[in-house]
Amino acid sequence: MSLLSIENLSLDIAGLPILKDVDLSVEPGEVLGLVGESGSGKSMTALTVMQLLPEAARTQGRVTFDGIDILAAPEEAMCRLRGDDIGMVFQEPMTALNPVKTIGEQVAEGIRWHTGANRADAEARARAILDRVGLPEAKFPLTRFPHELSGGQRQRVVIAIACALKPKLLIADEPTTALDVVLQAQILDLLRDLVDENRMGLLLISHDLAVVAEMADRVTIMRHGEVVDAGRTAGILTEQRHPYTRRLAEASTHVPARARTEPSGEDRKALLDVSGVTRDYPGRRKGFFSRAEPFRAVDNVSFSLAPGHAVALVGRSGCGKSTLARMILALDRPTAGEIRLAGEALGDKSEAELRSARRNMQVVFQDPYGSFNPRHRVERLVAEPLHLLDKRPTAAERREQVAEALHDVGLSPSDMDKFPHQFSGGQRQRISIARAIITRPRLIVADEPVSALDVSIRAQILDLFADLNQRLDLTYLFITHDLTVARAITDEVMVMDEGRIVERGRTQEVLKHPRTAPARALVDAAPDLERALAARRGDKAL
Repeated sequence: MSLLSIENLSLDIAGLPILKDVDLSVEPGEVLGLVGESGSGKSMTALTVMQLLPEAARTQGRVTFDGIDILAAPEEAMCRLRGDDIGMVFQEPMTALNPVKTIGEQVAEGIRWHTGANRADAEARARAILDRVGLPEAKFPLTRFPHELSGGQRQRVVIAIACALKPKLLIADEPTTALDVVLQAQILDLLRDLVDENRMGLLLISHDLAVVAEMADRVTIMRHGEVVDAGRTAGILTEQRHPYTRRLAEASTHVPARARTEPSGEDRKALLDVSGVTRDYPGRRKGFFSRAEPFRAVDNVSFSLAPGHAVALVGRSGCGKSTLARMILALDRPTAGEIRLAGEALGDKSEAELRSARRNMQVVFQDPYGSFNPRHRVERLVAEPLHLLDKRPTAAERREQVAEALHDVGLSPSDMDKFPHQFSGGQRQRISIARAIITRPRLIVADEPVSALDVSIRAQILDLFADLNQRLDLTYLFITHDLTVARAITDEVMVMDEGRIVERGRTQEVLKHPRTAPARALVDAAPDLERALAARRGDKAL
């Protein structure tokens, strides 16, 4: 008998069909990859198993877990199953964690509720599982709150909560989206070890085909709420018989067409020049009478960016990438060193004096929905940077500029009257890019701009970045942990480790022949679809 069996599952919410006759199963000790674009029904399938659906949801079919009819189970029975026999890792860790409780409390909470363990025992078990997911107490005490951790560290806490009781079934919904490639490899190894040790079934929901190829024994591919392809991982992803499977595979390795030209003459003058930049923060006191040692987030960093170039800044979580970006954007001031944009030093300027500089540099955030006010329409959101202009546009001029920016990113001018929730994830990122380019800046800092997008939409957004680079002569600084993005869109790569730039060079050269240990660790840990499939084809068991 399968650990999890879903047969002819259909789901509608308020009359809107979401899932249509979905069939899939997970055996004990098996990893099933569930793949598809945003809106394909992957997460709704998982929420149906967990019975975390809205009141307006109506289901048909059969969902059986370990002999239990899930769709007929009362809420009391589901409360016993959730967190104990069925664990779930949600995609967005900050919304999955309670911001007013420490990480130790949140991991220990489920242990105490399900096992009746006392506080000391629960905290000891919490300490052990946090250490196993890469958060040792020496560096990450149980008294820390979620806001004191990076995105990758918060995701590790969510994984610890889900795995603390060694569930029979773990549902992992994009569990490594926010993680750097080294940590991603560690977490995937941890999940694989838990599957092997405990005969745990793992339903791995991911848009990363390379991760699925490395992890999953079988794969199920969904589109528009239906299963379109399913079978052994190596066969499905190698043969690619279904057109949609082929399309996903092509999108995952997509490289935008982009003319790379070396700057010459006057263009050789750097647009951005970072010289000896250091940033220290106050450290934590180890005792009441001890003195807090400062923490150095960025350590003597120097580099320059030529106009029209795209450069990737890669490195592990916590290496200082985002801190450096904040200083470049003049949102934080360096402790030492100097940053110049188009020859102007930014460090000593007042907020009023920074207005002209900020017209020439804008940012694209990782989560576009989180960077928008959901109560504002697109026109107001895209027009926000226009206050940086010396002459404020009239209402008619503003609408015209917003319409032009939306057209530049492949959206319709009529979209300016809609709200953010009316768009898909990829469309919202296009809106975010439109907001960034409306002042016609020279420099765009893109902080993980495609990490939350599925492979098809990611390919479209990378094409858009490449197109804007050519048409608007934009200079890009891409902050990313995804080496496939760096390979696809950038001219050069800078590798950052413990606050320093440890390696820089042409993208292909660094990624093919890394010279330093941190760069080699990133390259070796990065998932690769072709490499994973070649390894599976060499496995005689398949």
